[in-house]
Amino acid sequence: MAIPSIPYERRLLIMADPRDKALQDYRKKLLEHKEIDGRLKELREQLKELTKQYEKSENDLKALQSVGQIVGEVLKQLTEEKFIVKATNGPRYVVGCRRQLDKSKLKPGTRVALDMTTLTIMRYLVLDIADNPVENIIRFFPMTKEFIDGSLQTGGKVLVHGNAGISRSAAFVIAYIMETFGVKYRDAFAYVQERRFCINPNAGFVHQLQEYEAIYLAKLTIQMMSPLQIERSLSVHSGTTGSLKRTHEEEDDFGNMQVATAQNG
Repeated sequence: MAIPSIPYERRLLIMADPRDKALQDYRKKLLEHKEIDGRLKELREQLKELTKQYEKSENDLKALQSVGQIVGEVLKQLTEEKFIVKATNGPRYVVGCRRQLDKSKLKPGTRVALDMTTLTIMRYLVLDIADNPVENIIRFFPMTKEFIDGSLQTGGKVLVHGNAGISRSAAFVIAYIMETFGVKYRDAFAYVQERRFCINPNAGFVHQLQEYEAIYLAKLTIQMMSPLQIERSLSVHSGTTGSLKRTHEEEDDFGNMQVATAQNG
C-alpha cells in the first residue's frame, strides 16, 4: 500500500519529541516567574519606602500636634487634685493632674512633665530602685526604653534623674544608648561620661550592663535572622539550658529613680 505524501512541515511535527515541547513550556514559565519575582521585589522595596515615609509623616504630625511641656519636680501635694511643682528653670506652680495618672506615685521629688498652657501634670515614669549593687535593674530596661522612645518620637525631650544623677540614672542612660545604637558598654559609658564626667554606676550595675550587652546583641541577631535560621540554631543548641535569676527582694523605702519627659522643651 502506498504511503500518501505528507508535507515536510507536518513530517517534522510528527517526528518531534513531546518532551521538547514540555521543556519549552517550562522555560517559558520559568522566565515569566523570574519576571514576576523581579516585579514583586520592586513592589516590596516601594512598599518599604512608603512605610518609612508614612511613619515619618505620622511622627511629624504628632510633633506638630503635641503641646509644649516643661519638666518640673513635685514639692508638695496640697489637695487630692493639686500639687506644688518647681520647674527646672526656677518658677513654682500650683498644678493639676491628668485623671489617668496614679496620683499616689506623685510623691515629693518625683519628676513630671507639665503642659505649658494648662499647667497640668501630663507624664511621668517612676522606678523604685535602690542604689544597691544587688538591685536588679535589667528588668526595667525595656519599659524605660519604650518610654523614652515614645517621648522622642513625639518631638519631646527626656530627663532621667535620680537623687544625685551619678549611679542609677547613669546606668539607665548607658543601657538606652547601648541598645538604641548597638554599641558596647565601654563605648556607651565613655559617651555619657564625656557629657557628665561625674557618673559612677555602682559595681553591681556595671556588671548588669555588661550582661545586658550580650542580651540585646542576641536580640538584634534574632531580629535579623530568618525563621529557618532560627529553627536551625535552636536545633543545634537543643539540650543546652542556662538561666540567670535574681532573687533579691525589693525594698520600698529606698530612693526612687525618675524618668520625666518634656515635649518640645
